[in-house]
Amino acid sequence: MSSSSSSPAPDQDASPAAASRPRISLPPFWAQILLGLVLGALLGWIARNWNVDWLGRTLDEIGGIFVQLLQLAVGPLVFFAIAVSITNLRNVANAARLAAHTLLWFLATSLIAVAIGLTIGLLTNPGDGTGLTPADGALPQSEGSWLDFLTGIVPTDVISPFANLEVLQIVFLAAVTGVAALRLGDRAAPLISFGETVLELLQKALWWVIRLAPLGTLGLIGRSINEYGWDLIGDYATFTAGVYIGCALVLFGVYPLLLRSVAGLNPLRFFRGAWPAIQLAFVSRSSVGTLPVTTKVTERLGVPREYNSFAVPLGATTKMDGCAAIYPALAAIFVAEIFDVSLGAQDYLLIAFVSVIGSAATAGLTGATIMTTLTLSTLGLPLEGVGLLLAIDPILDMIRTATNVAGQAVVPVIVAARAKILDLEAYDSATSFEIDEAEAETAPQREEAKAAA
Repeated sequence: MSSSSSSPAPDQDASPAAASRPRISLPPFWAQILLGLVLGALLGWIARNWNVDWLGRTLDEIGGIFVQLLQLAVGPLVFFAIAVSITNLRNVANAARLAAHTLLWFLATSLIAVAIGLTIGLLTNPGDGTGLTPADGALPQSEGSWLDFLTGIVPTDVISPFANLEVLQIVFLAAVTGVAALRLGDRAAPLISFGETVLELLQKALWWVIRLAPLGTLGLIGRSINEYGWDLIGDYATFTAGVYIGCALVLFGVYPLLLRSVAGLNPLRFFRGAWPAIQLAFVSRSSVGTLPVTTKVTERLGVPREYNSFAVPLGATTKMDGCAAIYPALAAIFVAEIFDVSLGAQDYLLIAFVSVIGSAATAGLTGATIMTTLTLSTLGLPLEGVGLLLAIDPILDMIRTATNVAGQAVVPVIVAARAKILDLEAYDSATSFEIDEAEAETAPQREEAKAAA
């Protein structure tokens, strides 16, 4: 007998008064986000054109608080997600081989993405005809360099990485902890169990933040429109179109082609299952903030949970085809044209190298300033060029993050399919879901459902 037949109907225990109360039926989550997008753009336009200062400040606060809530959980979430994912590899056959293949596919897709970015940049010349000059640029508040990147991997203490949100250092600490727990074996079982429980708690709290995404979308879009206006897009039209076209080619061209040719899977079924994560990434602009949803969709697409819990958190902090491949390539060409600097073949090879190796510097947070400064400094381009890009960055970051998250989901699916561990029945039947439904499904319930099946 199935568990559903023994459970009481939802309204059997309800009182007559409770049963008579009308229930508010909210529109689907995607519709809520779309509504937030439209209202945010409208309110931002009103605040800018009618000089409604209080409305502009309100939009700024709403968007800022939403981003702060996402970032609040980033440090501990990344640590426990990476540490637990490494310990989960003990339950996976050929774990080392799967991990190696995951990293190789991360690198391969990043190379394809940066090649597309460079090609679009060379064909469109995004810096020509913008009317922008070097005087319009400004030095960024934070910079990235290879020395900082290499020396910054190992922290000086265990507190500063979390206090300063140094995600690469947090990943290092988590990896050391996870490997040490594996080497301890059964003696580390209580610690592993504790880590899994804390991870569940963090993900539950993050689900609550994710439910605020429509409101956060309203604030973030409204803030951008109020601060910069629609006229801004005209100055950056070619560059903006290049970023969106490049990301769209990777998202709807490269990934489906790989799914079909390499893994023998139907790409439409992938997008049907992965769409909630891609959609949330677009509006939240945070790969780490989308992590619980990305984990959920890849599980529903048939990736084994033990392997999935390793690949997705790793991808959320290091796999950035949008922010670390397409965008830096176009940004470097854009800045070079504004400052009248000629780039040669060796410079384009350097861009590809930086994009593949330095992607961990983007950290899965909103924006790609560190990655851009890392690329520009490697090429010897003026860092003032970053200031030229900051104004348009929020609009570009949406499609970049959506591409990032799609790649973080597609690679585990491809690797699992090639390793013959993908649940093809689950992949073919994967559907979209609502946030309430996904949040309510806990790990024990997943295991119970799996055992029942």
